Amino acid sequence: MTENTSGGAPEPAKSPEPARPPGPSGVDLARVALRAAKDAARARGDAAQQKKQARRGGLRSGARADGRDPMALGSAINRLITERGWEAPAAVGGVMGRWPQIVGEDVAKHCVPEKYDEDERVLTVRCDSTAWATNLRLLAPTLVARLNEDLGHGRVTLIKVQGPGGPARRYGPLRAPGSTGPGDTYG
Repeated sequence: MTENTSGGAPEPAKSPEPARPPGPSGVDLARVALRAAKDAARARGDAAQQKKQARRGGLRSGARADGRDPMALGSAINRLITERGWEAPAAVGGVMGRWPQIVGEDVAKHCVPEKYDEDERVLTVRCDSTAWATNLRLLAPTLVARLNEDLGHGRVTLIKVQGPGGPARRYGPLRAPGSTGPGDTYG
């Protein structure tokens, strides 16, 4: 038995400490710190490079195609029409340009499309005589069907036909009392 010289209770036996996994050594810590410093420097350098390029007039285009490359005028216009949602007005504008092919040469000589109301889907057409206006009113259902074939179903629901416009109304001393002016003859 062991003798206790301190005069108290016997000391418990010490158990060995559990083995710690070896942590990163000084060299490993230095490598991690160096890598972090390089990444930070690279990020600062990229930001400075972008600022410098922006001051010089923007980024330069490389050998591969990207959004900054020039494009053909037709492609640019089509892209603009699609982005702005102008497909229907552009299609109706195309109809106004191709009016003689759609209605025929004879009708096109005497009747001209004036405007298109997109909300009501009404095409307004002006004729140069009341006879042609009457003729076009009779042809209106056929023309609506042709236009809808060309533009897409339901783009035009009605063709509003207007007769010839009379001369500007003049008021003055030569006007007969009780007359409606040129409206007596035209309209």
